[in-house]
Amino acid sequence: MKIISYNVNGIRAAITKGFLEWLQQANPDVICLQEIKAMEDQIPVAEIEKAGYPYQYYYPATKKGYSGVAILSKIKPNNIVFGTGIEHMDFEGRNVRVDFDHLSVMSLYLPSGTNMARLDHKFMYMDDFHNYINVLKNEIPNLVICGDYNICHEAIDIHDPIRNKTVSGFLPEERVWLDGFMKSGFIDSFRHFNKDPHHYSWWSYRAGARGNNKGWRIDYGLVSEPLKEKLKRAVILPEAKHSDHCPILVEFELI
Repeated sequence: MKIISYNVNGIRAAITKGFLEWLQQANPDVICLQEIKAMEDQIPVAEIEKAGYPYQYYYPATKKGYSGVAILSKIKPNNIVFGTGIEHMDFEGRNVRVDFDHLSVMSLYLPSGTNMARLDHKFMYMDDFHNYINVLKNEIPNLVICGDYNICHEAIDIHDPIRNKTVSGFLPEERVWLDGFMKSGFIDSFRHFNKDPHHYSWWSYRAGARGNNKGWRIDYGLVSEPLKEKLKRAVILPEAKHSDHCPILVEFELI
């Protein structure tokens, strides 16, 4: 099973930039999207179905043009879960999960901490989400949480760790949380295969950051420990340029 995760920064904008053509070429079994920034009736679902994804699950934010996650699949899932049941998380459309025979896949969009109020909200979300996942793992041990975590884990995951140490996304407290989340039973699939620096998944639109590869690795495919032996490959796909993020891919050998 090949799974891609992609913060598209507006699904309609990404489609105008060739996202659907790229999707057909990439040909994942499942793609997790973040920041769709659209209600379902604003999305060309028929075109997406023609591109090979008949099973489409959208979880937009209550606020139009903001946040929102989705999962598109070639395979019919056994079960779909929208949100977490935690109100302060769900109205912003940040979690959707599909359950298949051998594993479950979640699309996650963790908040950014753009100001102090949002940073406080982010920490509350992170704590509540970790508690939610700790319970969920007992029910679903084979869990893949793909998405935009809005946190760089280590200094290797950001182009300038010194200057960014006081910026949300690389704050010590955020990194400690992500480290603890991983150590609670998840594998950073990309780092499982690749220990090299200069691999990023998001670049600012400012000052030619992407052309100069001054980026941040904030998109992850975290894989629960029971799936470790099934991991086949995990890569970042920086050649896809429909967003300020690029996609990440994780592949499993399930049989």
